Amino acid sequence: MNRIEQIDAQTELDKLIAGFFSVFDNRNGATPELDALLGYFAEKAVIARSSGLDIQLYTPMEFALPRIELLTGGSLVDFHEVETSSTTKTFGGIAVRTSRYRKEGLLNGRPYVGAGTKSFQLVALGSGWRIASLAWGDDQM
Repeated sequence: MNRIEQIDAQTELDKLIAGFFSVFDNRNGATPELDALLGYFAEKAVIARSSGLDIQLYTPMEFALPRIELLTGGSLVDFHEVETSSTTKTFGGIAVRTSRYRKEGLLNGRPYVGAGTKSFQLVALGSGWRIASLAWGDDQM
């Protein structure tokens, strides 16, 4: 991959990840959409969540449905999640990105805040860059 291709890939990856995080925002009447979230993933993507010693594995649909329901159901309001820093390594049509993020909102009327790390493996498909796998864990508060 030459320098221009690397810059183009980085730009596309930045847009993909910014779009992914933007789905998790229901401030100012925004309505997160299931199709938008699913569109960031490759068809056979795998999602893993670390919760203490427990690891849960999800398909994109298993990951997306409860999160969209939470964001649109009224119990989690004024919520948003944003990437605060990242590193990306690109190897041809494959990339690995580690992102720090923070999140905040009101859950059942009480402040809900947190931060953590997401690790993305991304692939360049004919339709553009997509998430092939995502692993994440929230910081222990």
